[in-house]
Amino acid sequence: MEFWLDLNDEQRELRDWVHGFAESVVRPAASEWDEREETPWPVLQEAAKIGLYGFEFLANTWADTSGLSLPVTNEELFWGDGGIGMAISGTSLAVAAIYGSGTPDQLFEWVPQCFGDASDPKVGAFCSTEPEAGSDVASMRTRAVYHEATDEWVISGQKAYATNGGIANVHVVTASVDPSLGSRGQAAFVVPPGTKGLDATKKLKKLGLRASHTADVFLDDVRVPGSCLLGGKEALDKRLARAREGQRRSGQAAMRTFELSRPAVGAQALGIARAAYEYALEYAKTRVQFGRPIIENQAIAFALADMRTEIDAARLLVWRAAWMGRNDKPFSAGEGSMSKLKAGEVAVSVTEKAVQILGGAGYLRDHPVERMYRDAKIYTIFEGTSEIQRLVIARAISGVQIR
Repeated sequence: MEFWLDLNDEQRELRDWVHGFAESVVRPAASEWDEREETPWPVLQEAAKIGLYGFEFLANTWADTSGLSLPVTNEELFWGDGGIGMAISGTSLAVAAIYGSGTPDQLFEWVPQCFGDASDPKVGAFCSTEPEAGSDVASMRTRAVYHEATDEWVISGQKAYATNGGIANVHVVTASVDPSLGSRGQAAFVVPPGTKGLDATKKLKKLGLRASHTADVFLDDVRVPGSCLLGGKEALDKRLARAREGQRRSGQAAMRTFELSRPAVGAQALGIARAAYEYALEYAKTRVQFGRPIIENQAIAFALADMRTEIDAARLLVWRAAWMGRNDKPFSAGEGSMSKLKAGEVAVSVTEKAVQILGGAGYLRDHPVERMYRDAKIYTIFEGTSEIQRLVIARAISGVQIR
């Protein structure tokens, strides 16, 4: 499929529909749930009622062969609010893990349980990061041991910063099954609802995205049936055997695993950045100082010009990477990481400029730009720090194992 920058009628309808929900439901609730620092269950229920929260909607966006429906959706949702946006979209992390590694039967069994239904919405959690293994994935300490007699896996370890950790109906947990193989000796497991041995801290207090639940998760001899190993044991045994024999997948194949999700995350940052830019632009048109609107001052006008330019540039990188991933184009220069790197850093820069344009007012909670500023910062940290994105890009363009 050719890359095309103009959205088709269906994509425009999707964009406008999500924007309407963000404007009428998300934005009016944003300040309240940021202050409460609680999961906005009523908003999730409203999203589920209209079909915006659920596997069917996610599947439809993924089915778009242009790859643009998901980033378009994320931009509009996070334009409404970053914290509530993450509360709605956080479940997709667990779903993506099940979709990426699971069998069709596992997909059919577990994904609906991640979402629940409109009358009783649920959330899912993907638990991968650890206190000593964030960017250093190969250092994962959580272990999974297979007990053949009972056909069970026993999982023990600790996960950090898990979105929806502890409150999720379904947890997807990564663990090492052969530590000697590093990251190639790891697998993903579904921990079903009510499984004993899984516990979590209270909701962590965060700088931003406060409406999204984040917690550390502890696994103490958590026993799950053999069927909960995503992909199945036969596939795992074959993969481990290849790794032990020294066979290596191509660097591009390994890179794509991480690259594919990054444009969607970049689109979230874009939404926050655009919201801050639009608010600052309107403020600059109406705020009068020295007898004229402040937008008539070059310093303000040029700052807004830079903000808009950077947002549009980041969107082009996000859309390109989303299209490439959906159409199996090789990320020969780390294009997925480029999109997330640019969008994350633009979000931080633009929201900071928005606060500056509003001056003292921007520092007050009476205006939303201070919340947007707080929400933006995480996008240079999670889903791969800016430094890791640069490392991926540098390795891709140089062919050198830069450390």
